[in-house]
Amino acid sequence: MKVSVVGGGSWGTTLAAHLVKTGHEVTLLVRDAQRRDEIAARRENLHYLPGLVLPAGLRIGAGQQWVRGAEMVVLAIPSESFRAVCRGLASSLDPGTALVSATKGLELDTLRRMSEVAAEETSGGKVAVLSGPSFALEVAHGQPTAVVAASAHAAVAEAVQQTFANPTFRVYSSDDVIGVELAGALKNVIAIAAGIVDGLGYGQNTVAALITRGLAEIGRLGTALGGRPETFSGLAGLGDLVLTATGDLSRNRKLGRALGSGKSLEEAVRETVMVAEGVRTTQAACALAERVHVEMPIAAQMRAVLYEGRSPREAVDALMIRSLKRE
Repeated sequence: MKVSVVGGGSWGTTLAAHLVKTGHEVTLLVRDAQRRDEIAARRENLHYLPGLVLPAGLRIGAGQQWVRGAEMVVLAIPSESFRAVCRGLASSLDPGTALVSATKGLELDTLRRMSEVAAEETSGGKVAVLSGPSFALEVAHGQPTAVVAASAHAAVAEAVQQTFANPTFRVYSSDDVIGVELAGALKNVIAIAAGIVDGLGYGQNTVAALITRGLAEIGRLGTALGGRPETFSGLAGLGDLVLTATGDLSRNRKLGRALGSGKSLEEAVRETVMVAEGVRTTQAACALAERVHVEMPIAAQMRAVLYEGRSPREAVDALMIRSLKRE
């Protein structure tokens, strides 16, 4: 299959290399000209994946011409630029091209999921989502990974499943696009909280409680917005939450840990280097929760820490002294 992957970060680079190894004709589209030339010349993404040699068959390019004729376009870009990129690509997409979002975030202004943004900007029906517990570096090194491909159209989900699957990358299909996308976005908020409790010096009891109650929050909001309960206990939900809230490669957890250790948000963002989607998603999650009258105390405390000046320790204390309830 002819595939274009948009996004020269760690995830886009990893997915592009993975698809070449799986047997496809792949072009990685990198916006930054200097980085694009460096990747093409060195066959390595020094900024995001130093030491990983990219397969010889992977083409490096930029511009709409590399999208024309592609049977599948994978978008692995920050949520804040997702709409603009989709709009720019729309006129170059063939009618039958499948558009796959590999972005785990929400659009802040509209509170739209990425698949909704893609559908609005491209007028296409062949939209899918790829999500689940998958650190880019581990996928890049061929470590066994399982993810979910979701689309409202079974044939599209199965096409993505078949395109990405290989012996080390298992792909399940789903038609619960809402649940899969919301789970992937909202777990980043909880991962920041997990990093904060780590930075504060709390132990595994605290992390376990946070993950469990965080999953409850994600499930409450997700089902209120149309997701299915079983999705939140699966790979896209619990699986991705556990990985992101406990794994050392998690950029959101890293940012939270910096906050918990006393760094400012600006310092934490600077140290994280790669985009931590949870910072923006926290605002969107709280806005969505308020819209549908769903209680999300952890997300609310993360908003207070990130945007309202509350100290991380005060946020944890506020969660612990909430009125007692039945589980």
